[in-house]
Amino acid sequence: MSRTFRTACAFAFRKASFALLYTAGWKRKVVQANRALAHLESGVESRRFYRQVLQNLTRHAADIIFLFRDYKKLPQDTAEFPFQGHATTYALAEGSATVLQKMRLGGIFLTAHYGNYEAIGPWLCRLGIPLKASYIPLKPAWLNHIVENRMRAVDGKSYAVSAKTPREFLRLLDEHKLFCLLSDQDSRIPSAEKGTFLGQMVHVNPLPDFLHRHRPDVPLYICWMEEQPGRKILHAEEILVAPDEKVMDTFNRWLEKRIEENPALWYGWTHRRFYSCKPTIY
Repeated sequence: MSRTFRTACAFAFRKASFALLYTAGWKRKVVQANRALAHLESGVESRRFYRQVLQNLTRHAADIIFLFRDYKKLPQDTAEFPFQGHATTYALAEGSATVLQKMRLGGIFLTAHYGNYEAIGPWLCRLGIPLKASYIPLKPAWLNHIVENRMRAVDGKSYAVSAKTPREFLRLLDEHKLFCLLSDQDSRIPSAEKGTFLGQMVHVNPLPDFLHRHRPDVPLYICWMEEQPGRKILHAEEILVAPDEKVMDTFNRWLEKRIEENPALWYGWTHRRFYSCKPTIY
């Protein structure tokens, strides 16, 4: 399948899937409830925002389905960036090359459902970073097999690991892997910790702070991908957590800045992010 044909398929898929989701009102009430709670915007603004979220979401879904292999063929040396691909320039943000070099030695990598977050995985793997991304197995089993062993695999090696026990995650850190965790969802487990996000009380995943307490010398990283017309830019930074702060507090402040820059790129609006603390809004 040529790149031109795949691009055409991605465009058609994006248009069709957007029309279907928007007409069906997929997650409309959840998005509007989250926005009303966090920003108290009007109904007209909320409907316009919902449309923007779906446009971004379907565009990135099309990118993953039809153009994901482009990220799996990027250069392995940071010195080769910016790299000109098929009508797209792939670049590293200022200062990110040094951080990416450090990430090859392992650590804790936190990210969010922000922008084309799935594309970060293969890009990091191509740079020789020993990524191990935690995820909950999908159902049915055949779909999980495709996602784990084909989509989330680079050069024949899967970077996905099924959600297991904290002890196994500590082992990955001891083996100098870069353990990745999506950290922006509502945590509904008994050990969930309290925090604040977008001005609201929330329950957060206790795992990042658990890992940091037990491996305080392991570095913490955050990555995200910025998109401009014809250009994709990978940002990587090491984060430092003050002695009197929590990892998740630092992460939430980072994510709030990203949302302030472009709120329609955070797909957490489609999740019941505040459910644990305010179940009645949904």
